[in-house]
Amino acid sequence: MMIEFEKVSFSYDGERPILDQVSFSIGKGESVGLIGANGAGKSTILKLLLGLLSGQGSITVAGRKMCRENLAEIRQKTGFVLQDSDNQMFMPTVYEDMIFGPRNYGLSKEETERRVDTVLARLGLTELKHRYNHKISGGEKRMAAIATILAMEPEIILMDEPSTALDPVNRRTVINTICALPQTKLIASHDLDMILDTCQRVILLSHGKIVADGDAQTILRDKALLEANRMELPFCLQGMARSR
Repeated sequence: MMIEFEKVSFSYDGERPILDQVSFSIGKGESVGLIGANGAGKSTILKLLLGLLSGQGSITVAGRKMCRENLAEIRQKTGFVLQDSDNQMFMPTVYEDMIFGPRNYGLSKEETERRVDTVLARLGLTELKHRYNHKISGGEKRMAAIATILAMEPEIILMDEPSTALDPVNRRTVINTICALPQTKLIASHDLDMILDTCQRVILLSHGKIVADGDAQTILRDKALLEANRMELPFCLQGMARSR
């Protein structure tokens, strides 16, 4: 297993639980969608996986127990696409952001350059390579943030709302890229159409608990289940439901 949660609980204020005895595991190469209404605990799970938060219970990432001693190794194996790209892109240019991680982990200049050029070409972003981050659009910055993580070639990729602020063309590029990635992926999103396109499995959270965990097609087509947990069918399925 690449990710294991065992009876994990977390509270920001020590009183109201955001996560309550959550347990699940994700195998190597799985692409899993993490869905739920606002406040269900999706972003909290991602932050716990990176050691940005500390809760109760047991968390294992890439075979390493989550603890202070293993934190650096876990973070080297894990890439996190943040919900707010401005919090992720902190260097002056796209290029400098993309080389920061690989170079700090000891990769050669030549290998780093190869990764940067390969990822930018795959995402159709070659023209952004030397652009200043404060001079690109929100959608371009979102794409560049994804490119920054892919350049690190992590074993596990965590994504928090990766399709936010993307126009239809860039959104489709991101979906195609996610589908082609061999890494283990955990994607938290309200964009259920994207989840349907990129994930074979879905974990549905509600009030800090897992209420469904299984085949994405089955869960995302279950109108009653989604509505009971303050969600709606993916847009691509709503017309089909109305025509019945």
